[in-house]
Amino acid sequence: MALVDLVSVDVVKIPLQANSKPAVIRELVQVLMDAGKITDVDRALKAIHEREALGSTGLELGIAVPHAKTDTVKTLTLAMGVSPQGVDFNSLDGKPSRLFFLMLAPPNLSGPHIQALADIAKLSRSRALCDALAAAKSADEVVRHFHAE
Repeated sequence: MALVDLVSVDVVKIPLQANSKPAVIRELVQVLMDAGKITDVDRALKAIHEREALGSTGLELGIAVPHAKTDTVKTLTLAMGVSPQGVDFNSLDGKPSRLFFLMLAPPNLSGPHIQALADIAKLSRSRALCDALAAAKSADEVVRHFHAE
């Protein structure tokens, strides 16, 4: 499953209100709950925080990919958020993250999860696309950028 297939208006939040790493995670998990994509907010949060305890998922170039495996989803699920001002996510480059891709996958699913992570890594190499996504003013605009790629 390609990243573009996971990004839809109902799972994109612009702008994120959160100003801390735990708050970003909570806000994006709530987006998934509101979209009917997960069954239990607390279990999803626990899984993500346990994964983050192993090492930050803040990458470089303003991208963070908090993710975990949990039985609160039946298939690979994604929420995307944009924080124009950026949030400290303990990124590899020490800079604030502006683009957040929160992914949840069921425990027995690896292939699509790995493919989506690879797609995000590929996306991170396009500075123009990252800048366009970070400057987006609506979920519709984000979805259009993904479908234009």
